[in-house]
Amino acid sequence: MKIIFAGTPAFAVPSLMAAAEKFPIAAVLTQPDRPQGRKHLLTPSPVKQAALARGIPVLQPVRLREDLSALRAVGADLMVTCAYGQILTQETLDLFPMGVWNVHASLLPKFRGAAPISAAILAGERETGVTIMRTDAGLDTGDMFLKAALPIEETDTCGTLTEKLSLLGANLLGEALERIARGDIVLTAQGEGTLCRKTVRTQIDFSRSAAEVSALIRALSPAPLAYAKAGELMLNCYQARVLPDAEEAPAGTVLAASAGQGLVVRCADGAVRLTEVQPAGGKRMADTAFCNGGKLRRGDTFDQPVL
Repeated sequence: MKIIFAGTPAFAVPSLMAAAEKFPIAAVLTQPDRPQGRKHLLTPSPVKQAALARGIPVLQPVRLREDLSALRAVGADLMVTCAYGQILTQETLDLFPMGVWNVHASLLPKFRGAAPISAAILAGERETGVTIMRTDAGLDTGDMFLKAALPIEETDTCGTLTEKLSLLGANLLGEALERIARGDIVLTAQGEGTLCRKTVRTQIDFSRSAAEVSALIRALSPAPLAYAKAGELMLNCYQARVLPDAEEAPAGTVLAASAGQGLVVRCADGAVRLTEVQPAGGKRMADTAFCNGGKLRRGDTFDQPVL
């Protein structure tokens, strides 16, 4: 079984490794090198780096749909996709007689689209998981093959959950490829689904519930980040904890800002402790370390977002 693997970010690397342990990978398809860092150095994707380390040929078309010649020349039976980053046309799907199979980081049909891990946290889900599906021309609408679930912990951020799902997806993909090779395939149609969009940097609205504020912070961490403003102070927020029992005060009021209590902010119901923060131009740090700087005091208020 001749396989092409298509993926780009670090999330996809364990799946590439799992596939390569089971079957020869004829080529890897990944996004073109991108400028990164302050010097904007052209940097290969994590998947490209992993492929080159194993001696696997790499294809990097700018727009795959415009030129399929290199992909067609490989003559693969099957393609695996995992966070590749380009939409596949029907013409592309038709190149693979054994199908195109996607590793998707949600329990489909929930959270189709660009940011399923963040979406699960934002929605207050208690669990999420990975689905292996046979790709069709829709947006994550293909028939489902295998699923595996895991709980979402109260402290999970998009970053920590991405790492867990990356490993879960790799294990599931290994099983899926073995079953596909021997023809042991039973597919299930998805039915009605939900769509999620790419996340963007967002100002925190403390007039929301404490659970919603905590979910927003964790869903956007470590990027693109939720932030809070208090006058000239801009504070990036990486982690938060819900405090259900809090004194009454207007939403956005700082209830505590000390090395002993941390940084606690009143919400519509209860409060959140902003346990890991980064002032603009500063370092990422625990709230207790930030409070030592005296930039916020009890009774200060955070600004409301301008709608």
